Amino acid sequence: MAARSNARKRAFQILFEADQRGVPVREVLADWIRHSRSDDRQPPVSDFTMDLVEGYADKVNRIDDLIVTYAVDWELDRMPVADRNILRLGAYELIWVDDTPDAVAIDEAVQLAKEFSTDESPSFVNGLLARFKELKPNLRRSES
Repeated sequence: MAARSNARKRAFQILFEADQRGVPVREVLADWIRHSRSDDRQPPVSDFTMDLVEGYADKVNRIDDLIVTYAVDWELDRMPVADRNILRLGAYELIWVDDTPDAVAIDEAVQLAKEFSTDESPSFVNGLLARFKELKPNLRRSES
């Protein structure tokens, strides 16, 4: 698996763990970094993973607002935990990470949904992120 795909998977796992534990995502990131430094069996947390998690943490409220606004008939707390966190990560990367092509950000999120969620999740993730891609210029402009 490509290094960036692994980094995305780790970022998703960190977001998922923080959501499940009800703690700030930066706290879980710090735990993962500490464990990787003290236990050789733990893989290191890459710079890209840290960038994704930190970037998401900086935009968490905006990202959740976007998901709630555009996920028709879905409340954030009623979504499967995996889907919610895949969408959070995918939305951050799609909208704010300029060096990731839009198609890659969406495809990687869909792959995470295939691996970690339900049979319906890949199409749900794909559809919502595709909508964000269409709206991306306005979404970024509206924060300025």
